[in-house]
Amino acid sequence: MGPMPKIIPIFPLPNLVLFPGVGVPLRIFEPRYREMIADVAPADKIIGMVLLKGEWQGNYHGFPDIYSFGCAGKITNLVPVADGTYNLILEGISEFRIDREIRDRSYRQAEVLWTPDPDADSEPDAKLFSALRDALFDFLGDNAREAWRSLVDERGLGFDELVNFLSFHLDITPLEKQTLLEASANRAACLVDILTFNIENRRRGGEGEGTVQ
Repeated sequence: MGPMPKIIPIFPLPNLVLFPGVGVPLRIFEPRYREMIADVAPADKIIGMVLLKGEWQGNYHGFPDIYSFGCAGKITNLVPVADGTYNLILEGISEFRIDREIRDRSYRQAEVLWTPDPDADSEPDAKLFSALRDALFDFLGDNAREAWRSLVDERGLGFDELVNFLSFHLDITPLEKQTLLEASANRAACLVDILTFNIENRRRGGEGEGTVQ
């Protein structure tokens, strides 16, 4: 991929945290975000996904607070619908931090600082890899071995890819996912901590097994 743009459109959502290497289907129907798609589609097709923060509901159609750390995605499949909406797939490509916002259009834009990504998937520490597997097995229960076989043995996900996939798909809260996104290089260890916390909480409260969404 070529040089990343300094200014990107920002798409805030209340419950979606994107991670590099993860694809997510989106339906774009609000007029301001339809304008956003029309602007980026013929250009670099990059959109910055960020999580809404605090009591955003009362100002959703304005400029509610957002977290400053997000993940950009690139549109890989765009389908215009007859009613003016769009269906698309957004593939996570890189984390970023917002340096300053630009509010001269109906949708938000920001000048961003890109978080450098390693050139290749990192080699996991054997102890950390084992800790992640054990925590995942405890969290998912009976579903764990099938999920592990599918992701690691069949799909052959590398360690960083696996951590990002689990961070996005596991049934944990959006705030926990935001914490994982901001953990960056320490994401795997942070994921183990979050899973361990949830497992202990479940044991105390008697809740059932976790899921992969």
